Amino acid sequence: MVQPLRLGMVGGGRGAFIGGVHRLCARMDGQYELVAGALSSDPQRAKESAAELGLAPDRIYTSFAEMAAAEAKRSDGIEVVSIVTPNDSHHAIARAFLDRGIDVICDKPMTTTIEDALDLVQTVRRTGLIFGVTHNYTGYPMVRQAREMVAAGELGTIRVVQVEYVQDWLTTKLEDTGQKQAAWRVDPARAGAGGCLGDIGTHAHNLAGFVSGLTLRELAADLSRFVPGRRLDDNVHMLLRFENGARGMLWGSQVAPGNENGLRLRVYGDKAGLEWSQEQPNQLRFSPVGQPPRVLSRGGPNLGPAASRATRIPSGHPEGYLEAFANLYRDLAEQIRARRAKRAPDPAALLVPTVEDGAHGVKFIHAAVESSAKNGAWVDMQLK
Repeated sequence: MVQPLRLGMVGGGRGAFIGGVHRLCARMDGQYELVAGALSSDPQRAKESAAELGLAPDRIYTSFAEMAAAEAKRSDGIEVVSIVTPNDSHHAIARAFLDRGIDVICDKPMTTTIEDALDLVQTVRRTGLIFGVTHNYTGYPMVRQAREMVAAGELGTIRVVQVEYVQDWLTTKLEDTGQKQAAWRVDPARAGAGGCLGDIGTHAHNLAGFVSGLTLRELAADLSRFVPGRRLDDNVHMLLRFENGARGMLWGSQVAPGNENGLRLRVYGDKAGLEWSQEQPNQLRFSPVGQPPRVLSRGGPNLGPAASRATRIPSGHPEGYLEAFANLYRDLAEQIRARRAKRAPDPAALLVPTVEDGAHGVKFIHAAVESSAKNGAWVDMQLK
């Protein structure tokens, strides 16, 4: 057994869904111990939330700046921080800890501006620290199996990539009811330039590139605000052009009644096609040209090492969201330990989205907003 990494958390206090998810997934493999936190921007809520989690009184902070400064001075200070706040604060928090030599795990989108995203890229490259972005769907075993099959050439040359992420929870003006999670996600000051686009569209964009191995060259987007009075998009349609000439489409929506968490990916090459759905995550449909389709199951025979490594329980038992999320935390723990030991990390642990991936996600948001404002004009995805 290895000594758990000392983890700190910013955000994720009482009533915050994603903070609880991060804490649960961080401890699933015994790789981390939460020892410090600045869990809310409200000082009283921060103290009460941390006390409920059993943090020592001297490791409970009311601001991230205070936490970063104090923890960096301690001999037993945190080794890595998890940032689970609304989007507008990610950059400042990440810089505060990176500048003090502390590795970072950050929720998406990484920042609200391209300038801030590039600043984090440069900071991570300069310091050599670990920075992981929690596009947690990349942790699913069958997503990693799909990526491995594409990379091995089993689909041939990729021609078409179709991805969608559709929900229904914002079909009405939920933000006017006092619902906290809805309120900040539709507030441009906190969420940034994208609503549905930033919240779930970035996951769809990341998943398409992760599995296909392709870089998005340009996009043409149509953003909509269907709910009257809503300040950010709640539906997005876009066309995609990839570097190798492949074409794609992306649909993201939070106003599609009957859809709970419908993330779906389809990738087609000149030899075969693949289909995967997050709501049936343990199966991958593989369709070679001229042959009957096959359904590959998580934990079953003939899967590659990436899927096998990410599988936790035997085939037939449900395995999903939390385990996929925990795979990212486990892989980042290996990267952090390797950096501290000045050794090369296990190559199998390098599938976690990086600071560069985070920057491309921010560019994706801004390119889509620009395209839509220009009536769906094609916009270059190159980071400048």
